[in-house]
Amino acid sequence: MSDSQAEAGTAEAQGPVEIDEEMARHLENKREELFEKFEIRDEFPPEVLEGAEERTEGIQQEIRDEVDEREDLRDMAAWTIDPVDAQDFDDALSVEERDDEYVVRVHIADVTHYVNPDTAMWDEAVERGNTVYLPGYTVHMLPPVLAETVCSLVPNEDRLAHTVEMHLDKETLSYETIDIYKSVIESDERLTYTEAEQRLDDPDSHLHDEISLVFELADRMHEQRKEDGSLVLNPRRDRAHTIIEECMLKANKAVTHELMWDRGVEAMYRVHPQPSPDEWDEALREIQDLDGVSVPGEAWEDPRVAVNATLAEAPDRQLDKIQWAVMKVMPRAKYMNDPFGGHHALNFEIYGHFTSPIRRLSDLINHWIVYTNDVPEDLVALCDRASDRQKEAESCEREYKDFLQEVGLDPDAVNSRGIEVVEEE
Repeated sequence: MSDSQAEAGTAEAQGPVEIDEEMARHLENKREELFEKFEIRDEFPPEVLEGAEERTEGIQQEIRDEVDEREDLRDMAAWTIDPVDAQDFDDALSVEERDDEYVVRVHIADVTHYVNPDTAMWDEAVERGNTVYLPGYTVHMLPPVLAETVCSLVPNEDRLAHTVEMHLDKETLSYETIDIYKSVIESDERLTYTEAEQRLDDPDSHLHDEISLVFELADRMHEQRKEDGSLVLNPRRDRAHTIIEECMLKANKAVTHELMWDRGVEAMYRVHPQPSPDEWDEALREIQDLDGVSVPGEAWEDPRVAVNATLAEAPDRQLDKIQWAVMKVMPRAKYMNDPFGGHHALNFEIYGHFTSPIRRLSDLINHWIVYTNDVPEDLVALCDRASDRQKEAESCEREYKDFLQEVGLDPDAVNSRGIEVVEEE
């Protein structure tokens, strides 16, 4: 078991971090101060909440009515893997091996069935831009009454989904065909990362074969990405995280290739500019100077390959410093209506987001474009909005974590275990 697995398991067993009422007020005041500073809306307007409540009524009948219009995948094995404290589940996996190919399906909550440009909920999502995750506190992009119910792929419930079906060559794992369609699914299980790890280790457990197969594919995808020059800053990632990261990258890439090459439409592409050669040299020299670290001489020509090779051999105590040296020179990724320049860190010519429409505006808009083939008139402004709101959310999160440390709380413990306010005796 890796250190990260052990920590996750410990967090699940320990229970919430306890604080007194005075500390709770202190944290609340700090949040309010940060929300004002970064213009983050914590409360939803009444009309948005009313619209969300209305969309949760008569939902099972609505799903039954939709079955004839969609692919019915309810008999297919599917499952979710999320952090232990996840409040909504917006993607599920299915996998099968055939004689000549693998078929990986990523089922994503069909949020635009409920939230479309004619609703107050859509306008509010544009205003918010994304869900803001602070340790122990979440500011949702969509009203929780919607995000955590009908839009969430909870187990043993019929749910509307947008499925990305990828047929992969057995040798190369390249796309043979990509199909994106509306579906109805029923997730078999909601697994935490720790539980998914346990399933991989237990041959007699439910879904062991499916999870083992998808890990085998994800591991190969991961190695391929590294060989192709994709930057991998977390080389010690456990198997469950590898599954989710690689399958989501594969699905996001599939969707944006479909949009760009097959349809030729504008969409919300994720563009990551590259650092200048001087900036990369600066980062590599800083890494080379670390105690116990050596950048392989033959890898210097491609800094991403050099960093990957260095991280693979570096002592654990230096990983954070290597990552920080790279992050310092990396420009911010942003959303654009054209994939111009591609995604440098991933080394993808075209990339965009599709797999998290509950928590990211970009994914919500790309769902709408995929479904309607219609591009919003204000797409450029929406790209700028999503980029700006992401930057503000990250700044808010960073400042709140710093504050938690100042008052003697461990942000990671609060993040994984939550908070419980205990009354003073």
